Amino acid sequence: MDSSKALMKHVETAVISQTDYEKLRALNNGFVIRIVDEFVNLCKPSKVTVITDSEKDIQYVRERCIEIDEERKLATEGHTVHFDGFVNMQNHDQARDKENTKTLVPEGEYASPWINTIEREEGLNEILEIMDGCMEGHECLVRFFCLGPTNSKFSILALQLTDSFYVGHSEDLLYRKGYEEFKKLDGSDEFFYLVHSSGELTGSPPTTKNLDKRRIYIDLEEDRVLSVNNQYAGNSLGLKKLALRLAINKASYEDWLAEHFFVLGVHPKGKERVSYFCGAFPSGCGKTSTAMLPGQTIIGDDIAYLRPWEDTYCHAVNIEQGVFGIIRDINPDDDPVIYNTIITPKEVIFSNILINEGKPYWLGMGSEIPETGFNFSGEWFYGKTDENGVQIPPAHPNARYTVRIEDLENADPNLHAPDGVPVHAIFYGGRDSDTMPPVLESLDWDHGVYFGASIESETTAQTLGKTGVRKICPMANSDFIVIPLGKYLKNYSKFGNSLEKPPRVFATNYFLKDENGKYLNGMLDKLVWVMWAEGRTQGDFGAIKTPVGYLPKYDDLKELFIQYLDKDYKKNDYEKQFSIRVDKILQKIERIETMYKKEENVPEFFWNTLNSQRDHLIKLKDERGKFKISPSEFT
Repeated sequence: MDSSKALMKHVETAVISQTDYEKLRALNNGFVIRIVDEFVNLCKPSKVTVITDSEKDIQYVRERCIEIDEERKLATEGHTVHFDGFVNMQNHDQARDKENTKTLVPEGEYASPWINTIEREEGLNEILEIMDGCMEGHECLVRFFCLGPTNSKFSILALQLTDSFYVGHSEDLLYRKGYEEFKKLDGSDEFFYLVHSSGELTGSPPTTKNLDKRRIYIDLEEDRVLSVNNQYAGNSLGLKKLALRLAINKASYEDWLAEHFFVLGVHPKGKERVSYFCGAFPSGCGKTSTAMLPGQTIIGDDIAYLRPWEDTYCHAVNIEQGVFGIIRDINPDDDPVIYNTIITPKEVIFSNILINEGKPYWLGMGSEIPETGFNFSGEWFYGKTDENGVQIPPAHPNARYTVRIEDLENADPNLHAPDGVPVHAIFYGGRDSDTMPPVLESLDWDHGVYFGASIESETTAQTLGKTGVRKICPMANSDFIVIPLGKYLKNYSKFGNSLEKPPRVFATNYFLKDENGKYLNGMLDKLVWVMWAEGRTQGDFGAIKTPVGYLPKYDDLKELFIQYLDKDYKKNDYEKQFSIRVDKILQKIERIETMYKKEENVPEFFWNTLNSQRDHLIKLKDERGKFKISPSEFT
């Protein structure tokens, strides 16, 4: 029996209407119909609704969200709130479930030791058993989206099946319409597909009950993600970090890059130009604050695809059209653009915050928070504790907002450009208190790949109760890399070296401290580091060559500080920030070496770069007889 005839039985039983059946038939794609039929049979929803690109269909998703209480209207027009599952402060559905997010690996195939994997057949048997009947009593949405601009060589289409209207609504803000794009496939199976179910629900608002059976499995062989028993968008929105994993795998054998990148338009004062930067930073290392620098424009804050282009640059697109951002500490002083966007009338979804009289409140918002209200734990009051006696905050630390980028006043006009934008530079940022200077340019492309591969994020007392614990996070992407790390780095090297004009690569560190623990960087100093890097990409500034990269010259930074921050930048500050800490960098090299020796088939260029840097630093230490060397000693 072909897929169309098989699907007809669901029409006959009124699970899917004739109208919705015809919407699928109009795609002329047997693979789509086969997938829908397979998972309707497995998940057993009581109704299937196919959503096209029409405003009527999309409005249906918004309205049903409210009707079934997955979202609730707030006082400001267009604002709604969603709550995810909560048992206690240690057991909830309000963050990515790293433990139960696994990549399916065929038996006998190599996987890097830091990738969370499960043998493919075992994993499929497990999750398909859990998904059997998971949508009973639910309505299943069949959605079509485009990862990237429409009519673009960059983009990948995605089919989404979900029984969560909150997921469907979120995707309408975050992704571009794809139903008409699917028609252009002409029957091809070249698309990702993502199947999600919130599973059995409980309470009001309805939230996932069986969190112990939460599973998010990535199947690279089928270009699909299967996700069940969750609602939090990081686990349920297959098009986000889950599809990023699929794209990383696809890019690795098609010679392009799928990365955890922002895309920023940099606009230097007095210049009639814009330079586009990508950037990757681990959580808490300055990614959002860099992407939202005052006076600049944003194309994306999270995920980008990069491909070689005819103008000899690589070009990048944001695969999304919206932001699913952490709302904690968004306030009018530090984040005025985002703050003003989410407090004014427009389509905004808040999640896991506090509601009082129809108004949203969150941690660090810069104004007083009421002592009572409704939040993810139900009726809330100051001092309320969970079943284990742990105090429940008014809003979850990982509470979120979802909004379209075009609703931000700093949205770049090339947000939806089918050709993307030329990438002039890539920023890799980490957090370390005592090692790397605030900004540093790589010596060449492979050295830049080494920069990205050696990003370190240092923990703070606020997070783990212990400072100085450093975690290497390659390209700020380690949670999402699903292929062997050696293969990933080799693809990176090949990509940049094939370009006539590869992006310049810069490492940043906004967290350098002095001996007394005082930060050596001001909060807005990063604007100067970015502007220096922009000038380097355009030939405006020289630099000081060192064994670890190119350093800025003092006179250039002094001028930039006056121009952008109206600040007198002292030579003494420059010396403290940009002196090369030889002993600390040698220690970092040892940490990098230790980690990468655990990985098979790390490419030769990586070890050549590491060993060359170490040899030069040891020679420098022996010649100068000291561990800290001023930039002036390299000129």
